[in-house]
Amino acid sequence: MNAKTADKLATGIIVFFAVVIVAILAGLLGIILFRGIAHIDWHFLTSPSQNMKAGGGIGPQLFNSLFLLVLTMIITVPIGLGGGIYMAEYAREGKVTAFIRLVVEVLSSFPSIVVGLFGLLLFVNTFDLGYSLLSGAIALAIFNLPLMVRITEQSFRAVPREQKEAGLALGLSKWKIITSILLPVALPSLITGTILAAGRVFGEAAALLFTSGMTTPPLDFTDWNPLHPRSPINPLRPAETLAVHIWKLNSEGVVPDAKQVAAGASAVLVIMVLLFNLVARWFGRFVYRKITASKRME
Repeated sequence: MNAKTADKLATGIIVFFAVVIVAILAGLLGIILFRGIAHIDWHFLTSPSQNMKAGGGIGPQLFNSLFLLVLTMIITVPIGLGGGIYMAEYAREGKVTAFIRLVVEVLSSFPSIVVGLFGLLLFVNTFDLGYSLLSGAIALAIFNLPLMVRITEQSFRAVPREQKEAGLALGLSKWKIITSILLPVALPSLITGTILAAGRVFGEAAALLFTSGMTTPPLDFTDWNPLHPRSPINPLRPAETLAVHIWKLNSEGVVPDAKQVAAGASAVLVIMVLLFNLVARWFGRFVYRKITASKRME
């Protein structure tokens, strides 16, 4: 077999596997959307769920998923960025750094159910936070931190060394080099890592069963006092998310239209993830173009 034939064969195999992956993804999305999109309307998206009778919606669960995402990313992003920057720019290679990397790798391989049980023992019981949004957000932050740290470290290490050396030659401090030179170049990769971490929050159920709970109190959307038990932004209230609600309907749902509600909720969850990814990627490119344009003007 000559080189040209081998190249065509390898290209064909790669294209075949790429088409198979795209077909599997399109098939999964098509089935979920086909089964559930007919059940989606304004009433379904805003009304509370029902425990015994048909006609319930997913309003509180949808809000809980979005609010939990915000809380989780508030915890994950600063700590993950700080840890990744430390590993990339400040940590010296040695046994301590190798041990930290080992810990990060071990944490990234933990099953989410183990993180949920850890959150149940520590945050729910020991710290007495109870089944709450805050317990779920901390548990998911632990689940997502290894990914955020690794992506941040790799993003900063991928910046050309010449740019860093140019900053040193100009007499810039290390922190100024990080914020003014390295961070803008690494920003697209950091946004991608944030998107991946956020996507895991949307779809996570196992860890939240033991931390944020499987119930939601009646919410009063006219009361935005975070200390009120029925306030939607109270971080210490139980909060059943959309993914947990889907699991609950399929495993122990007793409402007559459980399958229809689960199908509609699944379609909403898929659409949310797709829209979030598209908007986040557009925002990342927009920010990167703005930073690049401003640097050119300088």
